[in-house]
Amino acid sequence: MKISALNFADDGDIPNHPRWPMIVYQGVIGADVADAARAFELLFARHGWGDGWRNGIFAFPHYHSNAHEVLGIAAGEALVRFGGASGQEVKVTKGDAVLLPAGTGHQRLSASGDLLVIGAYPPGARCDLKRAGEADKAQIRARIGKVARPAQDPIAGNSGPAVTMWEG
Repeated sequence: MKISALNFADDGDIPNHPRWPMIVYQGVIGADVADAARAFELLFARHGWGDGWRNGIFAFPHYHSNAHEVLGIAAGEALVRFGGASGQEVKVTKGDAVLLPAGTGHQRLSASGDLLVIGAYPPGARCDLKRAGEADKAQIRARIGKVARPAQDPIAGNSGPAVTMWEG
């Protein structure tokens, strides 16, 4: 598994997280795993991440101001812009996962017809959905900064990057 971190600045419309990077995990689930969706669900649950869903990624820019989110790519592939208009395009494929700290913008630009994403949240999270252009920017940014670091990384538990990279 390869892990990388991407930091995004507030672009005035998409706040992103003021301190913590987005984490990309390449090759979490092997290409030979028949039921990658279930494998992601079990992995996330093992580390306390739940309230999950199966779907895709919205084609409009959005973010969550009150929760971190993990996305596991269970089938297919997608090109996703993270961080808003001035962010970065990342191709994700079956077996990859992306951990978005609260406030991190994401938008599907293109996808294969078989794209299946497994999403999950840390314990107790109540996820909202914010779009680019939200009016209460100061309140949103304050809320993002108050979202606590998760007790466990959704992929690697106590020793994962959400624990080791996300300080304070």
